[in-house]
Amino acid sequence: MVPAVFAVATAPDGGFDAIPMDEDNHPPSLEDLDARLRKARGKAHPANAAEGKDVPAGGWGPAMRVGLELVSGLAVGVGIGWLLDEWLGTRPWLMVVFFFLGAGAGMLNVYRSVSNLGYGVGYGGAQAGDDTGDAEKEKEDGKP
Repeated sequence: MVPAVFAVATAPDGGFDAIPMDEDNHPPSLEDLDARLRKARGKAHPANAAEGKDVPAGGWGPAMRVGLELVSGLAVGVGIGWLLDEWLGTRPWLMVVFFFLGAGAGMLNVYRSVSNLGYGVGYGGAQAGDDTGDAEKEKEDGKP
């Protein structure tokens, strides 16, 4: 005897129903899933649903990142300075020093994110396709 194979489908009441699988009963197709996803996306963003576009990105993401970079650099610097001051008994000198180090680190991170540095190997050293430095090095070493 062949064991029965069941598919699970969502019932109208929100529960799940087990549907026995045979030649007449097939699980919902991928086209059905695609249609339901398009319908759900259309309800969420009706203006972009007809055009098939994603939701446009606003300026909030980069702005929040810049603010978070500055604040986190300061917070980490002040936290390290405060912990070292407590441990070494040098209050408030190390906290002041690490405040400025944290502020500098935060500004450096903001500069990197705004100027798109930090996304490639070497932080913007050689441009893509520029291998003149590598060729000169190979001539000197004799190795590829």
